[in-house]
This record gives sequence, structure tokens and C-alpha cells, in this order.
Amino acid sequence: MPLIKRLTGAIAVLAVLGLLAWALWPTPLAVNVATVSTGHFVDSVREEGRTRLRDTWTVSVPIAGYLQRVTLEVGDSVEEGDVLFRLEPTPAPALDARSRQQAEENLQAVQARLGTAQANLETARAERRFAESEYQRYRRLHERNLVATADLEHRQSLRDRQRALENAAASSVEVARFEVESARAVLEVASGQRSTPGETPELEVKAPVSGIVLTRHRCCEGSVAAGEPIIELGRPDDLEVQVDLLSMDAVRLRPGMAVRLSGWGGETLDGQVRRIEPAGFTRTSALGVDEQRVPVIVDFTGDTEPARQGLGSGFRIDAEFIIWESDDVLQIPTGALFRYRGDWAVFVVEEGRAVRRSVEIGRRQGLVTQVLAGLSEGETLITHPGERVDDGVRVRSER
Repeated sequence: MPLIKRLTGAIAVLAVLGLLAWALWPTPLAVNVATVSTGHFVDSVREEGRTRLRDTWTVSVPIAGYLQRVTLEVGDSVEEGDVLFRLEPTPAPALDARSRQQAEENLQAVQARLGTAQANLETARAERRFAESEYQRYRRLHERNLVATADLEHRQSLRDRQRALENAAASSVEVARFEVESARAVLEVASGQRSTPGETPELEVKAPVSGIVLTRHRCCEGSVAAGEPIIELGRPDDLEVQVDLLSMDAVRLRPGMAVRLSGWGGETLDGQVRRIEPAGFTRTSALGVDEQRVPVIVDFTGDTEPARQGLGSGFRIDAEFIIWESDDVLQIPTGALFRYRGDWAVFVVEEGRAVRRSVEIGRRQGLVTQVLAGLSEGETLITHPGERVDDGVRVRSER
């Protein structure tokens, strides 16, 4: 009996120790894993841009005047030489009561001067007729040798002087008549009203190029100042894209690089970098951070015409600048990388344990990184390893 009790107690103690050992034995860490794969890899820069026309023409008023209503609307096509709008002289200002009274009195005065000039003209005509008759009489007497030649020449001089006086009186009548018409025109101005169409000359402003109307700055008639813009023209075929890139991304680009244009509502279009502006500017982001941006100009390439696809000036578009791309590139998730003693490293899962391994990486593109050395296709990596993951730690996958 004592032996049986001792054996039973020993078994119980061993069982308790076994349970304690099982309870205290470390469990494998749950980790997220990924597989090293080979496939297409693209190193690119993505940014939002907008379309614009390479050249635009703003047609302004050449001189001050009165603008007639502009009938062209945004989107209308025009040919070079077509009339865009017309200008007429500015209406005369209205007269106040004092100015009108002065104008009426001035009209009466010039009418009186006209009457005086007409009376002087009648007098000059009568004296000229008398001088003509006297000259004819003396000429006949001279032909009969009854008067001297000097008397005939004197009468001829009197006749010529009376003719000149008559012409001067006639000119005075014309001047007085013009003054009457001018004074009457001042009184006929009623509250700044425009002249009747067709009575005054009009200036026609024509299109400098063929294109479409982009903007109509002014549509209604009214007085305009010299240099005031009225219509903006452009050619739909000259469409391009402006993308404002971060300066650190812009320095990686070169003219002629391929660009994929998408996100505008249609199929993906092809383009290429035409120009990288030499000067940047500062723009504040939505988070309040000042960013240095550089404008990059992209031309459309290929047979597709953007204008016929529905793209216009000022449209939003997503641009992907292709810096480098290749097939059969060994790549891993960027989240699997971490720094260890100045080098890049990853945790590879081997026989249920995490094994630290140094790797050599190449290009990085967002969530994917190119691997140059240290890994093989098909190996399993731990992504986003935490502080508990260390070399040799047992792990289990939570895919």
C-alpha cells in the first residue's frame, strides 16, 4: 500500500509539472505574411493635373466707344476674319438746364449772323451787277474811242473787286449756315441717346485666328474703355496638360518621358513630357504645409484626338510619369522591410520560425519594392513585423 501511494503521488506531481510546462511554453506569434513574387514593375510618379490650351488670344477693344451686343457664345466656332463684335461712337452726353439754355441762345445768335451774312451777300451781288454793267458801258464807249483806256481799266478793276466781295460774302453765308447746323445738333441731343443705326460709322473687330470662343468677358452693349477684353479665342487641337509636381519628383523627369493620362472620365491616353519649367513656386497643401512645386507640361501623343474625346481646357486629369518599368522583376511588399545595423533586412519564415536576412533593394514604388539580392521567388516574408518578432521566434501565419 505505501508503495502504491508513493507511485500515485509521483504520477500526480509529474502530471502537474507537465501541465505547468505546457501552460508556460511560449506560443507562436501570429504574423501577417507575403510571398516573394516576380512580375511587372513600374517606377512612376503620379499627380493630378489639368488641361489647358497652348496658345489663347484675348481680343480687346482697340479704342473707347460704345459696344454693340456680342452675339457669339462660349463654344462657338469662328474663322479667321469673322466679325467678333462691333463698336460705334460713344453717345454725346445729355445737356442740363443751364447748358440747354446757353445752346438755345447760341443757336439764335448764329441764326442772326446767318441773316446778316445773307444780307451782305445780296448787297455784294447788287454792287457786282452794277460794276458789270458799268464795265460793259465803258467798254462800248472805248470801242468808239469816247473814253480813255485808263477809265476802262478802272471800271474793270471795280468789277473784279465786286466779284471777289461777292465770293467772300457767299463764303460767310456758308460758314454761318454750318454754325447754325452745329448749334442745332447740340440741341437735338436728348439724354445721351444713341444715333440711329446706319447713320454713324461702325468699327468691326475681326477674329485674328480660327478657333472657338473660350470666354466671353462682355456680352451686353454699353460703353467700353480702350483695352477692355471682350472675347478669348483658342484652338481645341492645341490641348496640353500642366502638372505641378513636387520638386523632388520633378528632378527625376526628363523631356520625352512617357506619361499615362487617366482619371478624366474616358479611356487612358498616351502623352510625353515636353517641358519641365526651370522655376518652381510655393503652394500650401491641405494640411497647411508649404510645398515647392514645379510645373511640368505634357503633350498628347498617339492617334487619339483629345478634343473629340470630350476633353476641353481646364479639365482635371491624372498623370502617371513612367520613370522605369520592366517585366520579371523580383519584388516584395515595402512593409516587410526594416533597417538593421545600417542595412535593409526582412524576416523570412523557415520551418515555423522567423529568420532575419539582409537584402539588397532597388527601386521602390509605393507598396512594392524591387529586390536585387538576398531573396528567392516563392519565399515567405513577414510583413509589418512588430517588436516581439525577433530572429528565431516561432511564428504562425494569419493570411
